Amino acid sequence: MFTTRPELAGSFGMVASTHWIASACGMSVLERGGNAVDAAVAAGFVLQVVEPHLNGPGGDVPILVSGPQGPVQVYCGQGTSPAAASIEHYRALGLDLVPGTGLLAAVVPGAFGAWTLLLEQLGTWSLRDVLAPAMAYADDGFPLLPATARTIRTVERLFRDDWTTSAQTYLSEGAAPQAGSRFRNRVLAATYRRIVADAEAAAAGREEQIAAGRAVFYRGFVAEEIARFCAAAPVLDTSGRRHLGLLSGDDLAGWEPTVEDPVSVDYRGLTVHKTGPWGQGPVLLQSLRLLEGFDLDAMGLLSADYVHTVTECAKLAFADREAWYADPLHVDVPMEELLSPSYAEQRRRLVGAEASHELRPGSPGGRTPRLPTGTSAAPSGSWAGAGEPAVLADGTTSGDTCHVDVVDSTGLMVSATPSGGWLQSSPVIPELGFCLGTRAQMFWLEPGLPTSLAGGRRPRTTLSPSLATRDGSACLAFGTPGGDQQDQWQLAFLLAHLHGGLDLQAAIDAPMFHTAHFPSSFYPRRAEPGRVVLEARVEPAVVDVLRQRGHDVEVADPWSQGRLSAVARDLGSGFLRAGANPRGMQGYAAGR
Repeated sequence: MFTTRPELAGSFGMVASTHWIASACGMSVLERGGNAVDAAVAAGFVLQVVEPHLNGPGGDVPILVSGPQGPVQVYCGQGTSPAAASIEHYRALGLDLVPGTGLLAAVVPGAFGAWTLLLEQLGTWSLRDVLAPAMAYADDGFPLLPATARTIRTVERLFRDDWTTSAQTYLSEGAAPQAGSRFRNRVLAATYRRIVADAEAAAAGREEQIAAGRAVFYRGFVAEEIARFCAAAPVLDTSGRRHLGLLSGDDLAGWEPTVEDPVSVDYRGLTVHKTGPWGQGPVLLQSLRLLEGFDLDAMGLLSADYVHTVTECAKLAFADREAWYADPLHVDVPMEELLSPSYAEQRRRLVGAEASHELRPGSPGGRTPRLPTGTSAAPSGSWAGAGEPAVLADGTTSGDTCHVDVVDSTGLMVSATPSGGWLQSSPVIPELGFCLGTRAQMFWLEPGLPTSLAGGRRPRTTLSPSLATRDGSACLAFGTPGGDQQDQWQLAFLLAHLHGGLDLQAAIDAPMFHTAHFPSSFYPRRAEPGRVVLEARVEPAVVDVLRQRGHDVEVADPWSQGRLSAVARDLGSGFLRAGANPRGMQGYAAGR
C-alpha cells in the first residue's frame, strides 16, 4: 500500500494532530519534561489559535485518556443548552430548526473546562506554562492556513455588513487576509493572560491555580462578557433573521466538566473505547459488533464486498444513532442492549447483497424507535442535509473540527477532538477575541425525541475521539475531524490497520469512503439515501460493482476524505508509533 510518509517510531514520545504547529508545540512540552496530558492540553489551546475556522475557546471537546495500565476515562467538555432554551421559545420565533449560526445555537463553552480539569488532575505543568504557546502565537502571529483564508473570504461580506465585531478581528487590515500571511489575535492573547493573572492572584498551588482559572472563565469576567453579549443585541443567523442569545451567566456558573467511564467493545484483541451516547462514538462500536460476524479478511481490503458490507453496517449503526442516542443524564439510552452481541446478530441479518435505501433503526429490548418527522429515508432524499453550518447568502462554508493524539514514554495516552466556536459560527465577542459555538443546532424542535431541545441538556454531538487497550494497557489512540463522517473514517482506518495489516501511516493514507445515507447532524439536516463517497484511488471495478448493487456512488478527489491522526504503543517492544494525515497538507506527527 502506497504511503506518503513513514510511520514514526521511537521510545520517548509521540504527538500527532491536524496542524504541524500544534504537533510541534506538544512535542516541545514532552522534550521539556511534561507528560502526555501537559502536551495534549498545550496543543489543544494552540489549535484554538491556529485553526480558528475549526475550533475555538467558545467550543467543546471530548477527551479520552488512559495510563499505561488504564483505566480509560472520558473528560466531557460538551457544554449544555441554556436553561431558557425550549421548543416553545424557538417555535414562537417562527423556527422549525435551530439555526446553524448565530446566538440561538450557543451552548455553554466546554473546551476550557475539560482541558483545565484534565490538566489539574493528570498533568504536571501550570496553567501559565500550558497556555504560553497559544498566547505567544495569538500575540506574535502565525502563518494563516489557506483553508482559514478561504473561510474568511467566504464570510467577508457578512462580517462587513452584520457581524462587525468579527470584522475587527478577521478583517483588521481592511480586507480578508491572504493565505500564508502573519495573523494575530491579540485580544484573545490578552484574555488568556488575564485568566492566568487572576488565577495566580487567587491561589498559590498548581492545582488550585488551575481550578481558579476555570472559575475565572465560568464565573468571572469571561462569563460576564459572554452573558452580556448574548443579551446585548439581536444577531443575524441562518434563518435570515436576527435573534438574541439565551446563554446566561447562571448557565455558565452552573456548568462543570465531568469525568465519565467510556463505553467499550472488544474486537480483534483490542478493547475499543468511546464516549457515551451524548457523542456519536458508540456508532463505531456498533459497527464493530456487526462486522465481527463477517469475514472481512476473505473479502479483501477495499474490495466491493468489503466496502458494501462496511457501509451497510454503518447505515444500521447510524440509524440507531438517530433513534436512540442522547444525553444519558436526561434520557434512558439502551446502550447495553445496543452494544450486545445478541442485538448485533439480529441486526446483521438486515445486511443483504443490495444497497439499502431506508433508515432502519432497531428495537433494543423490544422498544419502539422514534425518528424525527420526515426521516423515513425515502429514496427521494427529501428527509431533512448534507454538511455542516451554512453561512447565509454569501455562500456556504463548513465548520469542522481538529484532533490531537499524544503518548509519552510511560504509556500515558490522550485522544481529543476539539471543535466548535468556529470563526463562522457567530460574531466575535469583542472584549474576549472569540465567538460562541453552535452545537445546539443538533437538537430537534420536535417534542418526544431523545434529542428534543430542552434546557440544561448536552446536544448529541458528532465529536468522537478513540482509544484502544490490549489486556488493559493503552495501545492506540486515533481520531479525525469530519462531523458525521468521523466514525466512518475512523472505522475505515481501524479495519485497514487490523484486517489489512497496514501500519498507522499506511492505514491513514489508504483510500477512504463513507456514506451520507442518514440525516446530517448539522443545519439544515438533510440526507442522501444510498449515497456512498469514495476517494478516486479505489479501483474503478469496485465502483462499478457497487453501482450495480444499488449504491449511489460519488467518486471524490483522490486525497479528499478524512484527516486522521494516530499514536500507538507496542506492548511487546515498547516502541511508540505515530502517523498523521497528508490530506490538506497541514497534519503532521512528531516524535522520537
